[in-house]
Amino acid sequence: MFLRQGVTFNVYGDSQGAERVFPFDLMPRIISASEWEKIEAGLIQRITALNLFLHDIYHEQRILKDGVIPPFYVLSAKHFRREFVNFRVPGDIYIHICGTDLIRGADGSYLVLEDNARCPSGVSYVLENRRAMKRSFPDIFESVGVRPVSVYPNELLEVLQHIAPAGVPDPTVVLLTPGPYNSAYFEHTSLARQMGIEIVEGRDLVVRDQRVCMRTTKGLRPVHVIYRRIDDDFLDPTVFRPDSALGVPGLIHAYRAGHVSLANSIGTGLADDKVMYYFVPRIIKYYLDQDPLLPNVPTYLASEDKDRAYILQNLDKLVVKAANEAGGYGMLMGPQASVAEREKFRRLIEADPRNYIAQPMISLSRHPTYIDAAVTATAGGAGGGGGGGAIPSAATAAPSPGAFEGRHIDLRPFILYGKKTSVIPGGLTRVALRRDSLVVNSSQGGGSKDTWVLYGDE
Repeated sequence: MFLRQGVTFNVYGDSQGAERVFPFDLMPRIISASEWEKIEAGLIQRITALNLFLHDIYHEQRILKDGVIPPFYVLSAKHFRREFVNFRVPGDIYIHICGTDLIRGADGSYLVLEDNARCPSGVSYVLENRRAMKRSFPDIFESVGVRPVSVYPNELLEVLQHIAPAGVPDPTVVLLTPGPYNSAYFEHTSLARQMGIEIVEGRDLVVRDQRVCMRTTKGLRPVHVIYRRIDDDFLDPTVFRPDSALGVPGLIHAYRAGHVSLANSIGTGLADDKVMYYFVPRIIKYYLDQDPLLPNVPTYLASEDKDRAYILQNLDKLVVKAANEAGGYGMLMGPQASVAEREKFRRLIEADPRNYIAQPMISLSRHPTYIDAAVTATAGGAGGGGGGGAIPSAATAAPSPGAFEGRHIDLRPFILYGKKTSVIPGGLTRVALRRDSLVVNSSQGGGSKDTWVLYGDE
């Protein structure tokens, strides 16, 4: 069903170039109202603090001057944009859309695993999973009392319209995509369609007199807000990477002139640097004078001498992550890694300690999952050090008898920050389909579940 409807993703480096279906499990994850209330409050607290942090870093830098965060960590961050210091973004909002990854510990409490503040993906699968469940079980949602997720596209559009340049009562909003070979292209097309906006590639836009226009059959049409699904480096070849064929020459000049708004704002990548993650509890305390409602996973910084010594002595017990990698890449699962893999990461850490953090191996909570033997047998790459492997192709994976088994899961809720702050009720529950695997990423052979947030606790 998903393949027929185009609910697919592409895998970088896949020589076959095949579209993959993100495997979907019909057994939903259920979250009670009281449990969700705590999660929602923690997510709103976190995105509020991160937006205050980014505004401060790109203006007064009080948190650095007060010694809460050593300046080295911010100023050396890959996604810190010095050229945008003292640039005021529309509405003083940097992160409009955030996907925060949560795990549930052995004691039942939720921990934040990481923040995705640049171009978070996955929300289209939340929407499609719900549609699939409603088609399969049309009567159950009202009787059980499941909160809807279908409001997300409209709420996202409201956030985008809210940041339109001043004096534009009816802004034109577009979604800028790298194109059909991007792993999240289905999501780009799906969200654009549901919001009723145009999806464009860089070649569809042109800048005239510091104003962005879209090429149409009727001529150039002004564009006021761009929901960009392209990283900073590729947005404008005249400012960032000159070899980028994905961006729009002159876009940054139009952005600086205030004639077009971007979501998320340029420079937000600083907030999802995994080294910055270490400091988020301090950030919350500094700006909000509150303790985190959702704590971090204990984390070690390889650039700190004491932490680095501990990491190098315990590579066989820790999970090591590169500061700016995603999708399960750039990661060492120490207890499951070979000696050669651990030695490789030892050399990487010693050569560039700023680029690495480490965390204890935390067993994700398990959830009953229907396991199709034919699919999981080919879902390679989910275990070990998160390395690549064969991912089941929807065109070739044949159904076979299966059974319900416990599988590790995480949760990625999506937060929108605009005139108001809202959290989609539930989010993307990702599941590691291979037995004992802790890697849930779609690119590493993971799947997904529908997430039901109930109106009540029964």
